[in-house]
Amino acid sequence: MTAPQPSSKNRPQSINVRVLRQHEPGGKSYWELHKVKYEREMNVISVLQRIAAQSTTVDGQKVTPVAWDCGCLEEVCGACTMVINGRVRQSCSALVDRLLVENPDEIVLEPMSKFPVVRDLVVDRARLFRGLKRIKGWVPVDSYYNLGPGERIPQQEQERNYPLSQCMSCGCCLEACPQYQKIELTQAEGESDEAFEQRRNEEFDKAFIGAAGISQAMLFNNHPTGKTLAADRLEALSGPGGISTCGNAQNCVAVCPKEIPLTTSIARTGRATTLHAIKKWFER
Repeated sequence: MTAPQPSSKNRPQSINVRVLRQHEPGGKSYWELHKVKYEREMNVISVLQRIAAQSTTVDGQKVTPVAWDCGCLEEVCGACTMVINGRVRQSCSALVDRLLVENPDEIVLEPMSKFPVVRDLVVDRARLFRGLKRIKGWVPVDSYYNLGPGERIPQQEQERNYPLSQCMSCGCCLEACPQYQKIELTQAEGESDEAFEQRRNEEFDKAFIGAAGISQAMLFNNHPTGKTLAADRLEALSGPGGISTCGNAQNCVAVCPKEIPLTTSIARTGRATTLHAIKKWFER
């Protein structure tokens, strides 16, 4: 679907862009206003590229280029997630013409609030990837030898799994989740890198894993080879920060750029963890 184009009469000459900046982790944030020339069919990444090229605020002050993260520029890598006009989304697919319909005065860019800021619009998503380790979000492989054809997957299962496989770990669902709270730790003086990493992972493992990790657990538990680790995943989701922490706000499914049925995965996980607990009780 093409973006709505402003009429030639209403087409602006320039765009005001307000950016929330922060020079370093744990530093003080502040707002900065930029102005860039309007062009048709721009996205937020192209706006940031022009801001970086001119590196001058509206009052003529020379500043360092705004830092942001991106990779594929086609909504696949998930790296360019930020809060745009108050809503979390991918900046590569956030089209300026649509944003100007929402707010004709300016475009407001902020980093995600649930992850520590590295610099400006770049955040540290280490906790998100730690969550994938918690639920063993991979298919175990014993070797690279030819083991012959694998188990056939019925079409119905393929259709149920494919939407879950589109997750790009962008963090949109976590930003919108009221149960997913920010964890930002600083390395103590004299604390080794290894000790700090262990302390941070312990904090991550106690906190809510979020919809992305829950949905990925359901994806791999429904894989012919991946399901060999199903009990481990369900055990992780039954513990602290697991499925019981979810408040069912359903914000996650509303903001997912891939329209993944996250609430369906959450419901399936609730049933699966309950059956897992009953099975464990009878196996005592």
